[in-house]
Amino acid sequence: MSAERETRIIVISPASDITPDQVTRTIHSMGRKVTVKESCYGAVLEGERDVVREVIAEIRKLDANGIFTKVRAYHAGDPRRCRAHHGTRPGFAQLEQEWGDLWKIQHGLDCADRGEKANERKTEEKLSVERFKKICEVK
Repeated sequence: MSAERETRIIVISPASDITPDQVTRTIHSMGRKVTVKESCYGAVLEGERDVVREVIAEIRKLDANGIFTKVRAYHAGDPRRCRAHHGTRPGFAQLEQEWGDLWKIQHGLDCADRGEKANERKTEEKLSVERFKKICEVK
């Protein structure tokens, strides 16, 4: 990647209502000279660095606290990474883990925007078999 060009991964928080399709369609509708490829977690965006950053600023307006980006080392379609060319997918497990944790960051940012202190969401405990049987019993 040259100093003038940049490839970024756009990752949408699992708690966001925005879809990868919405992101890519919005980018296409901007008419900017960038390459965008929809992915399961968001999109891959590539172009001149300044244009890419302008597009990202516009895309984040869809959900400012639910859309995240990071630099990607390989350009879109690079045969070393592209599955169409039987490329490898190292790093996908890391991206998958990061994606799974984004709701926490989004929750914290949303709370900060409202001037609240962010509390960690409590996950419900699994229902025991005994408790489930009690719930199901008809009296």
